[in-house]
Amino acid sequence: MKVYQTNEIKNISLLGSKGAGKTTLAEAMLYECGVIKRRGTIDAKNTVSDYFPVEKEYGYSVFSTIFYAEFLNKKLNVIDCPGADDFVGNAITALNVTDTGVIVIDAQYGVEVGTQNIFRTTASLKKPVIFALNQLDGEKADYDNCIEQMKEIFGSRVVPIQYPLQCGPGFNAMIDVLLMKKYSWGPDGGVPTIEDIPAEEMEKAQEMHQTLVEAAAENDETLMEKFFDQGHLTEDEMREGIRKGLVDRSIYPVFCVSALKDMGVRRMMEFLGNVVPFVEEMPAPVDTAGNEVKPDSNGPLSIFMFKTTVEPHIGEVQYFKVMSGTLTAGVDLDNVTRGGKERMAQIFCVCGQIKTPVDKLCAGDIGATVKLKDVRTGNTLDEKGCEIAFDFIKYPAPKYQRAIRPVTESDAEKLAGILTRMHEEDPTWVVEQSKELKQVLLKGQGEFHLRTLKWRVENNDKLPIVFEEPKIPYRETITKAARADYRHKKQSGGAGQFGEVHLIIEPYSEDAPVPDTYRFGNQEYKMSVRDTQEIPLQWGGKLVVHNCIVGGSIDARFIPAIIKGLMDRMEQGPLTGSYARDVRVCIYDGKMHPVDSNEISFRLAARNAFSEAFRAANPKVLEPVYDVEVMVPSDVMGDVMSDLQGRRAIIMGMSSENGFEKISAKVPLKEMSSYSTALSSITGGRSSFTMQFSSYELTPGDVQDKLLKEYAEKNSED
Repeated sequence: MKVYQTNEIKNISLLGSKGAGKTTLAEAMLYECGVIKRRGTIDAKNTVSDYFPVEKEYGYSVFSTIFYAEFLNKKLNVIDCPGADDFVGNAITALNVTDTGVIVIDAQYGVEVGTQNIFRTTASLKKPVIFALNQLDGEKADYDNCIEQMKEIFGSRVVPIQYPLQCGPGFNAMIDVLLMKKYSWGPDGGVPTIEDIPAEEMEKAQEMHQTLVEAAAENDETLMEKFFDQGHLTEDEMREGIRKGLVDRSIYPVFCVSALKDMGVRRMMEFLGNVVPFVEEMPAPVDTAGNEVKPDSNGPLSIFMFKTTVEPHIGEVQYFKVMSGTLTAGVDLDNVTRGGKERMAQIFCVCGQIKTPVDKLCAGDIGATVKLKDVRTGNTLDEKGCEIAFDFIKYPAPKYQRAIRPVTESDAEKLAGILTRMHEEDPTWVVEQSKELKQVLLKGQGEFHLRTLKWRVENNDKLPIVFEEPKIPYRETITKAARADYRHKKQSGGAGQFGEVHLIIEPYSEDAPVPDTYRFGNQEYKMSVRDTQEIPLQWGGKLVVHNCIVGGSIDARFIPAIIKGLMDRMEQGPLTGSYARDVRVCIYDGKMHPVDSNEISFRLAARNAFSEAFRAANPKVLEPVYDVEVMVPSDVMGDVMSDLQGRRAIIMGMSSENGFEKISAKVPLKEMSSYSTALSSITGGRSSFTMQFSSYELTPGDVQDKLLKEYAEKNSED
């Protein structure tokens, strides 16, 4: 295989909503480039992209697939991404290592929420965008409506390159207003017939051509002057103007295709080969030190590992992008992220599951390798003496979680290893061992996301697992001051146990004055603070302990044991067993025995005194509340609002955004457990949402009473 230089390489992501036809388009692209001799289909389960067993089982893409095509003496590296929002991590990864996004839109349904979400990602990453209107041969295809909708949502930068002469099952011809030619196909698609534009279409074509010329000229002052002088541009000048417009996102070209019938695909490929920016024409990525790293084949060698898969008969496959320098097979590199050395014994160009060995890859190229010792997704490998490191991929926060455990408890360690591997393959699968909840939490982007993992664990790894409702990380606190004392006394022959602790607790706040005097009933308690310890809690808030003991009623050597007793109850609150927070304690008196007093005695006395005082201090249970934003079509907004209100949501605001309604709300985490599934059901999969932790808030009285009752019943059973 030819070694392609940096100025001959283009990296492209295939993006779009689920069902838009990306995998079918990828097959047509590979066929047109001669990489495959026959196009596969999703129904036949023989496409280049969807080759993992879980993808064949479900009939949709789960992982991104990398393939290359040699076309017009250039190398096009293409990453075909899953369309479902649940697998958005793959699209985010792909956009970070490619330079242009081809967003595929189903002409039957127009711009969907998933399309908008991925477009926002391209905007945040400043990536050029090309739209491919697919399935123009579908029964409900409506080109004019799609273009109108796209302009409404994405703005006037949407500029058609082509338009169909007819939509629906009769689609077989279109006008290309860049080349000013008519393209038509036979029933089997493939090679088009190229003709002059019919007279009846000339006026419309010239009008759209003029719009395209103006859009191209806007991106170059020289072209703009020539356009004003002559009123037209040559084909090469238009290409140059469009390329510059793509780089600065001032133009979004729209192409017409039927991927299934292979109509319009080759013409789009020609545009990708001739017009789309090369790697070196895009802004250079920035390393962790804030320095730009240009894709220079003669520069220091640095590669970024952006994807990991585990494939049958091969094992772990690591995919990388050559960020700088030229990579040759057999070279030794340093892992600057984890430490250690790695030998790149073999490097491959990839087309789905087909790996073609190559000797060399230049800066900007994408490849794969196998049998590395200790490399993880996101690591940077450099040649000796080079200290470049990258960490530019940012994934969205999880939106759905379940507790996970093996059916057989003895398989817990095996499951932990599998989940670690799964996270490497898809970093948006997040695993957390929760000490607080005593559960292993699996977090992801939605129910389908986690269900896919479950299928793989049970079918590929043959390990039965169970999903359970995750517990909620409640917090406990108090709202007023209270006093208690407790004597721990135990005698069982020999040395006994004795410790007595008197304490006062109250709510803690940062601006609270040092305690002076408390009154309970008719009795007044004066405090003389001798020592203060502030303990920041891992789960938020503080425990502040004032040692107010005078006269030596408790020896100073027992104070650490008393604080341990207090922390025991902060870690397992008296109400529900949840973490407690924001409590101030004054230890003001107590008793000890010259023989029987020891650390365990005072620890137990403090624990019980604290529990008694806590229950008397008007305690409250706090629940985690999240900021939730929901994007919904206007026709289902009422249903979505009703559902949110049924989840104890507080609606914070509503606004319109690009043809969709955005609802902002604060919702308790308890009520978000199955929200992704419910939202999909209510809106037919046309909505999406994000959620982010906001704060802990008081639970309503009826909810708190229920929690206390459940905890009491559980303890009585135990």
